[in-house]
Amino acid sequence: MTKIAGLASNRGRNLRHIDERQPGGAELGVVLANHEDAPILDAATERGIPTEVVERDDDESRESHERRVLDALSSYDFDLVCLDGYMRILTGTFLDATPTTLNVHPSLLPSFPGNDAHEQVLDAGVSVTGCTVHVVTEAVDAGPIVTQESVPVYADDDVESLKSRVLYDAEFTAYPRAVRWFAEGALEVTEADGALSVSIDGDDGGDFPERRLLSNDRTASLRYGENPHQDAAVYADAAATEASVVDAPQLNEGAKGLSYNNYNDADAALELVKEFDEPATAVIKHTNPAGCATAETLADAYVDALSTDPMSAFGGIVALNRECDAETAGEIVDSFKEVVVAPGYTEAALDVLCEKDDLRVLDVGPLDERTDRITEKPLVGGRLVQERDLWAPGPEDLEVVTETEPTDEQLETMRFAWKVLKHVKSNGIVLADGTETVGVGMGQVSRVDAVRLAAMKADEHAEGKGPDGTVMASDAFFPFPDGVEEAAESGVEAVIQPGGSVNDEDVIAACDERGMPMVFTGRRCFRHD
Repeated sequence: MTKIAGLASNRGRNLRHIDERQPGGAELGVVLANHEDAPILDAATERGIPTEVVERDDDESRESHERRVLDALSSYDFDLVCLDGYMRILTGTFLDATPTTLNVHPSLLPSFPGNDAHEQVLDAGVSVTGCTVHVVTEAVDAGPIVTQESVPVYADDDVESLKSRVLYDAEFTAYPRAVRWFAEGALEVTEADGALSVSIDGDDGGDFPERRLLSNDRTASLRYGENPHQDAAVYADAAATEASVVDAPQLNEGAKGLSYNNYNDADAALELVKEFDEPATAVIKHTNPAGCATAETLADAYVDALSTDPMSAFGGIVALNRECDAETAGEIVDSFKEVVVAPGYTEAALDVLCEKDDLRVLDVGPLDERTDRITEKPLVGGRLVQERDLWAPGPEDLEVVTETEPTDEQLETMRFAWKVLKHVKSNGIVLADGTETVGVGMGQVSRVDAVRLAAMKADEHAEGKGPDGTVMASDAFFPFPDGVEEAAESGVEAVIQPGGSVNDEDVIAACDERGMPMVFTGRRCFRHD
């Protein structure tokens, strides 16, 4: 375990944060201050960390004082020295006798060195500052840079607000990172011709870089968040080129602005219709598909999608993957909807849609290539980042595992259902007929319950269609035969699923007993947010 000797003159908030985080397993072995009133001493004592105080006499040289500091530290084992507001300029007497020494400076060096970095930043009028973790040398604020972290400077900032942001948003990120690199052996400090240099093993880029910097601009303040007691705003990625609801023009000028939930649902609806080359429509409620269909015309696709679950579709979000025409618009306004999303509208369609005062009409522009490859989910204390799930099975990806072969029509429906299923919360089940949904079972903790929910909705909520003769798609394998047995009792006639259960043979046997064709995709499509 890496042991740290921490030197501070005041509160030592970075040292305390490092001790709490213990990056890379590193921990404070001793804290030394240069005056006995430094608050860091009490904080360290409360944590059970040994402390030392070595004050400099009025007429004492720096070198003499540093020798006494070294004497005070000599009984402790430490691998790294971390300074935190240690108001002494160190000389070779200390630096040559100790391991690597790091410091954090509250600006992006080499800009704004010295004790008044925040004042310099504000006087210069820059829009970005941050902090720098560097190796300490005898030259003040000039040692080799280990890492940096940036933060914005706002027009209403003063020294105190900027100081707080740099500490909590930059220093509390960069300093633990540098310590972790050292503890994990990734940080190497070398000397050549009397000059120090730094190299970091693994500080790589790519889709999942070692470090990530995010920069978004607020595009709208929202009335509230998911619930009225939550404040909210929407931020735009100005570099994004893919069709998106974030900055889409709202064409019904009399309608109120989009809510947090509207944005979330509209994004889910748009993502679903991007799956299809054929005219497609999706109706979304709480980010789940209430219905989806493709057809020869957009209007037919909308009617087919709506008929899956018109009760749940009430007050939902509609997305189209073609320019909205007047016929489709007329179908949409026949029942209450919150938002329509499309890559364009005819003038006649806008005349119909804008008759509804509260219907938000978003024009996202052409649905070209899906260029965003990464998605993320915020967590308390961090975020999950993953590749976007753009895969859908082609004919060559479907492995028939039953004695009965699926028909060509069933194979087409299987592939359609899978594309919809990717946008259903897990555990998810989709029942489909042709290229339209019939029943959707979403967000169940039991896969059998998801099957039952999809069958119930198909039987009780769908209009003009039902579960008989449908294809069932499952986002993950069936761990037991009960899922396909339940589906068969409801009228399902074919199954597409990933496969991969230790009980696959039992599930296959259950299908064979009923003459049901089943295919494996070899991939699952879980969705948890």
